[in-house]
Amino acid sequence: MNENLSLLYNAILDGDEDRAQDAVQAALAANLQAEHILAEGMIAAMREVGCRFEQGEYYVPEMLVAAHTMQSALTLLKPYLVAGNVKSAGKVAIGTVKGDLHDIGKNLVMLMLEGAGFEIQDLGVDVAPEKFVEAISTSDANIVALSALLTTTMPNMKTTIDCIQQAGLRHKVKIIIGGAPVTQTYANEIGADGFAADASAAPGVVQSLLQPA
Repeated sequence: MNENLSLLYNAILDGDEDRAQDAVQAALAANLQAEHILAEGMIAAMREVGCRFEQGEYYVPEMLVAAHTMQSALTLLKPYLVAGNVKSAGKVAIGTVKGDLHDIGKNLVMLMLEGAGFEIQDLGVDVAPEKFVEAISTSDANIVALSALLTTTMPNMKTTIDCIQQAGLRHKVKIIIGGAPVTQTYANEIGADGFAADASAAPGVVQSLLQPA
């Protein structure tokens, strides 16, 4: 790996924003392509963060710090990605379902997905089913991610999926759900396409859903 990309990779793992930004600037000054900086420096680092979380080496605080570090570095890189017409891995419309005001889990999933190269449309919390429908209608989102932390708001996941179906848009998107009380069994019951047990699992699930059948 290029020295600057290695510095960026390790800065993200260490959660050092200043080092990460310096590494991005050095990589750009060395005429490295923005796409390579994203893939080899950032996405690779966030993949390693996810692995360490799954293995119990990192916990939520470490994962959050690494993700914020990646995001700060990505802010510097984005203009170059746009100028180079680098395609995102996909577009995800994400929100916490109606009645649920919790956003920590949703925000962590957003950071992990952005670290994996996805474009994010954050719909916020307490999102009505109609707002998800609007997001699908007015954007090119190909993934909808629904979050719920309360058992009392979980039924609104099904309501949202039903609303998307009734709007005739179900074929346009894959739907992934997650949150503390949510299970794969529940995802199957309500007709979701995927389930992520935690934020580190979300990129892999989304990537698998976007693979050609």
